[in-house]
Amino acid sequence: MTADRSYVAENRAQLDRLRALVDRLSDQELSRPLDAGWTVAGVLAHLAFWDYRIVTLLDQWGSDGRGTVPGAYDEAAVDWINDAGKPLCLALPPRVAARLAVDAAVAADQRVAGLSEAQLDANRAAGGPISVLRAEHRREHLDEIDRALGTKRV
Repeated sequence: MTADRSYVAENRAQLDRLRALVDRLSDQELSRPLDAGWTVAGVLAHLAFWDYRIVTLLDQWGSDGRGTVPGAYDEAAVDWINDAGKPLCLALPPRVAARLAVDAAVAADQRVAGLSEAQLDANRAAGGPISVLRAEHRREHLDEIDRALGTKRV
């Protein structure tokens, strides 16, 4: 059975949206405060962290899929991971955070698009530790940023 690869197009659409946002925002807009002490740039750095997590896991797994299949992570850990990373995300210069978000998204999208059928099957069997639909997380935060800035979705 052929794996559903619709995630590739969805990821690309949200990557294009992320690029457009980063290209149009001023440094002042990137520094704009958001809920819970975050800023626009901090949220973009947060996206970069989670995309780079995927890149790191896939690099460790190996392009041939012969390495150890990444293990599932505890969903309850997400909050403390985000809280622990928040000061680092906020410490980055806003334009650096924005550029990292795009670079990480490109890298993650390339890695998940290149997964073999066997790797996709192994990922599913392992509980999906590799979230191939990167678009979902991006969409959530890009919508949040658009609402905060009073902009319409591009």
